[in-house]
Amino acid sequence: MLGDTWLWVAVDWSPPAYAGFYTRGGFDTPTTVALLVAALVKAALLWLILRAPAPGPLDRRARALRRLLYLAVAYALVLWYPIALLPDGVGAAFQLALWTAIDVLYLLVIRWRSRMLRAAAGAMFAVELAGMANELLDELDLPDLGSGGIVELGPMLSGVAATTITVVGQRRDGRWSRGTQAAGWLSVSVYALVIPLNALFGEISSGNLAMPVMVDAVGLVSAVWIAATARELPAEERLADPPPARRRVIRVAVAAVTVLPIIVLIHPEQSAHLTYTGRSMGCYDRPSFGDLKPAERDAAFLCRARSTDGGVPPMFPDSLSDQAILAYGRALCRTKDRDEQKAVLTRAGSARPAWGADPWDLVYVCPEIVGATQPELLRSTTETEAANTAYIAEENAKCRDPWPRTKGVAQATAKYFLFVDGDPGYLVHDPEDEATDEAAEQAMDKVYDDNTQIGVAGSAVLIGHIEDVSDLCLTVKAFRTAPPQRTAGWEQVNEVPIVSRSGRLTVPEMGGGDVGAGAPMPNLAIAGKGRYRLRVYVRVGDTGEEHLVVVFPGASRKRLKLKP
Repeated sequence: MLGDTWLWVAVDWSPPAYAGFYTRGGFDTPTTVALLVAALVKAALLWLILRAPAPGPLDRRARALRRLLYLAVAYALVLWYPIALLPDGVGAAFQLALWTAIDVLYLLVIRWRSRMLRAAAGAMFAVELAGMANELLDELDLPDLGSGGIVELGPMLSGVAATTITVVGQRRDGRWSRGTQAAGWLSVSVYALVIPLNALFGEISSGNLAMPVMVDAVGLVSAVWIAATARELPAEERLADPPPARRRVIRVAVAAVTVLPIIVLIHPEQSAHLTYTGRSMGCYDRPSFGDLKPAERDAAFLCRARSTDGGVPPMFPDSLSDQAILAYGRALCRTKDRDEQKAVLTRAGSARPAWGADPWDLVYVCPEIVGATQPELLRSTTETEAANTAYIAEENAKCRDPWPRTKGVAQATAKYFLFVDGDPGYLVHDPEDEATDEAAEQAMDKVYDDNTQIGVAGSAVLIGHIEDVSDLCLTVKAFRTAPPQRTAGWEQVNEVPIVSRSGRLTVPEMGGGDVGAGAPMPNLAIAGKGRYRLRVYVRVGDTGEEHLVVVFPGASRKRLKLKP
């Protein structure tokens, strides 16, 4: 009746300022429903907390334990807020002092009836308090155990262990009722539920507040157990069990509190179920189709469908569920052209429908369709590497040494692979020269200065191609002296200077990329550091464009055009 802000205050028991962030635009329906359900759950749990203490005499230790337990309950309900307004570390110090006293009194007041059990309880309490001490050191900016998943998980796990062993001690003591023990075990269940959700809590709360609201409600079970422990301290024997009707109500309440948070996690099919997003850890790897099991292929497509790599919008909007995206993906497989793909993506609400979808993405959802026309997309990484190696070897075998009888000191013949439509040529350079990148850029700028299409810049020479090709046959030879010119049969023959500052001159190899020589290239600077002459022969024949690069020592800095 008073609006979203006061609904939040009434259920969460925190000041209106805390609701300011959450009420921008108003709560959505799931959050409102969760708040109303949580209000009923918290009201029932609060009624259990505020029940009057059991009458009976208490010794000094039991009386102190009761007061401290009620103080812990008060902190969980209301004291946390005023203490949070105090300087950093006050809340952590208060918690450490409070639970140190409570744990010590637990060891003294509870009748454990076993030295081993008491020792185990003491060890668990010590671990729990060590975690609290570490939090205090962190708040005070003092040296601590550090941060990270394992360190942050420690206090949670120690809290589970401490609660578990305390409930076991209560059962052996005999003074606490089954209801109190059930509340203790339910506290352990809440811990067990919250720990796995802790890693997901950021994503859950960023979507809607239903989950945090329910976690806050069921978290009050721990305060119920602590209050019940304090209330039943005077009893010499276990209190009488509640009547059957009340036991059934308790069982239903326990089941509801346990199951309800899990139900909140289950999304209806019509809402977006985002198992994989473009930022999911599993999406950073891009496995080949053949490397995946059938059950993993849908996830690979979802990663690509929601990817925003390069700052581009995803193929499908985040509002679509996994199943909807997979259905649209299979519909894209059945399209015949880009126009039909655009229509499907437009219907799906894509931000880039005109881009269509690529077969290397669709292969994961319809391998039988894509593989019929592009079987290479079905390969595994190993199969792809083997096929690439075989292809390169086959292409290298097509190239022949144009000077078979003139052996160089160092030489090699291979296919040189270029970028299709846009690669100006290939380099002969000193790869260890500190200025090699700058020299390569300068050589590229000069490659079109004349019709020789050779750019020269110190330790780098960029040699262009005369045909519109994506690869060419390249032979390199190094001599100690200038070989005969032998220009017959070649269309262009040019000679330019080049410098080796490190004692190396070579041609880039493919390595793991798509550009470069298909076979290892030798060091052409056979005389070490110094100046060299570089002669380039170019012709186009039946096998395509062919280049012969000859390197020999020479101090001349002239550019010679030997043919035409």
